[in-house]
Order: sequence, then structure tokens, then C-alpha cells
Amino acid sequence: MVSRKIVIKNVSGLHLRPTGVLCNEAIKYKSSIKFHFGNTTSNAKSVLSVLGACIKCGDEVEFICEGPDEQEALDGIIGVIESGLGE
Repeated sequence: MVSRKIVIKNVSGLHLRPTGVLCNEAIKYKSSIKFHFGNTTSNAKSVLSVLGACIKCGDEVEFICEGPDEQEALDGIIGVIESGLGE
């Protein structure tokens, strides 16, 4: 299991378009990819789960990857977030 915290920088937070980019990246990997925000844990491979977390600009999220390609998955997720999630 690997994890990392990151602050969401997108001005509009994780609305539908950046959520789609995040989920499309997450489904590329065999590992389980979840994230903690507030008191909840959500599945990063589910658009509804990500949207339901109501993540805003400036929120800190911890991504947790577990599985055969966990480090690659974490690097991919962090990379796509740092690149702006398509915005």
C-alpha cells in the first residue's frame, strides 16, 4: 500500500470534467485506488463516488493505492492532478 496527500488546485474543484479525467486515469490500473477526504473514503475509479465527495479548490485529499501496480497508479493519479486534470 502506498499513499500521498495532495491539494486540489483546480479553481472549480472536482466537477464533472476533471472528475472524468481523474477516473479515466484511475481505471488504467489494476490496483485499488481510493481517497480520503474529510471523514469519508471514496473510490477514485467511480465518477459518482468522486463527485459525491464534493471536493473544492484548496482541499487536501489523500490517495491510497493498493495492488500489483500501486506505485505506478499513485504516480499516475498525482501526475494527472498536478497537470490540472485537463483544465
